[in-house]
Amino acid sequence: MSERTDSAGRDSSRLQTGLDGLDEIIHGGLLPGRSYMIRGPPGAGKTLVGLHFLTTGACAGEQSLFINMGEAERDVYADAESFGFDLDDVTLLDLSPSSDFFAEDQSYDVFPSAEVEPQSMTDTITDRVVDLDPDRVFVDPLTQFRYLSTDEYQFRKRVLSFLRFLKEQECTVLFTSQDTPTTPDDDLQFMSDGIITLDADGPRRTIEVSKFRGSNFDGGRHGVRITDDGMHVFPKLSPGTTVSAEISDPISAGVPELDDLLKGGLDPGTVTILSGPSGVGKTTIGTQFATEFASNGMSSAIYLFEESERTFRHRSRSIGIPVEKCLDEGSIRLHETHPGQMSTEEFAGHVRQQVEDRDVEYVMIDGIDGYRHTLLGDDDHVPQLHQLGSYLRNEAVTTLLTAEVSRITGEFEATDQDVSYLADNLLFLRYLEYRGEMRKAIGVLKKRASDFERTLREFEITDDGVTVGEPLTDLRGILEGTPDWSDEADS
Repeated sequence: MSERTDSAGRDSSRLQTGLDGLDEIIHGGLLPGRSYMIRGPPGAGKTLVGLHFLTTGACAGEQSLFINMGEAERDVYADAESFGFDLDDVTLLDLSPSSDFFAEDQSYDVFPSAEVEPQSMTDTITDRVVDLDPDRVFVDPLTQFRYLSTDEYQFRKRVLSFLRFLKEQECTVLFTSQDTPTTPDDDLQFMSDGIITLDADGPRRTIEVSKFRGSNFDGGRHGVRITDDGMHVFPKLSPGTTVSAEISDPISAGVPELDDLLKGGLDPGTVTILSGPSGVGKTTIGTQFATEFASNGMSSAIYLFEESERTFRHRSRSIGIPVEKCLDEGSIRLHETHPGQMSTEEFAGHVRQQVEDRDVEYVMIDGIDGYRHTLLGDDDHVPQLHQLGSYLRNEAVTTLLTAEVSRITGEFEATDQDVSYLADNLLFLRYLEYRGEMRKAIGVLKKRASDFERTLREFEITDDGVTVGEPLTDLRGILEGTPDWSDEADS
């Protein structure tokens, strides 16, 4: 296969589908002269894929032919217009039944329709293809041939002959299938060079490539969103997408005592989990790092899963963290995420866009529990979070995830959610009681790339931001859940 690439780095021997995410999944686009099957339930977006395919070809100066065998012609144009597609440069061959068929009772009393109509339809298609010489052909749906065939054998023979004819004309073909329990499309799957399956499981939409002759592809289910401007595909992140960068000097937190605890700060390109009970200050510590990154000329993206942007801004102002200034300058971007509006794949795609388009170097996900309950996806979101963390490591992006633990006091636990293995660094915040007063402590359990201080420090959140005290050398038993201050602390 040719390795030619265009100015954008794309394989010029491939045909772009018009869906960048799908082209990425199939490693560059469709192979010319092949036939590809688009299958899925009603409303999954099969015709939409075809519209992207046809209009992308038309914009590139290619001849595009839409063979419509289902919807009324006016509905095809209306639906295309509603998504912003211009079909002026796309040839539409409308073979759908007109209203005259019913009004004039055009039935066949002597011969079944399968013996009367096919030759006329075949001649119509053949004449148009030969006359137009299209580069791209979209047939919607190809399964309509089934009702024009006397039996399954004739159907398979007719479809196979049709696809071979189009291949001889050097057409690249997309066709849709109407798969039902009574008429499965297994035969079409065997005849196609590629199979692309769309699914709509409640609010979550997915796309999956299960067959692609002549090329490798990224398997599994990938995310899909349909908006007013068409379909958007969000490939699952591959941890091996890029080569890991070398670890450089730690990034300061902007709080000297916190830097001492971390022996310099957070190492670039590592994933940190910051755990602690509700209200202890996880988001504030994470935000402190973001503003320090900004002060060093680096961009940050903060994803809020458990509070509103308004609350986040208000709290940051009240404790003197200069978030507003960073937001105005564009060095920090806030993204508030609402339940049920985004899949794990789309979220990962959004993060990836921030990294690759805005050169973001610090990503904060606040918090893990909200991520798991807010995003659409499989029951277990941890593998997707693992893939995202691996991708960010490879891009040398510093990542901080906040994780809530349910216990305010008692036996110590790093996290509630069995996600500790995701982290290169594990910081924890803890409530303490001393002489009837509630205090807070911060410590480090793990720091993979460098050394760290093995003591706890008291910290406070004041009107002037985060302050961290000296090591709590007189405190014992916090990890056992029974913190105890020595006699020296009481004197």
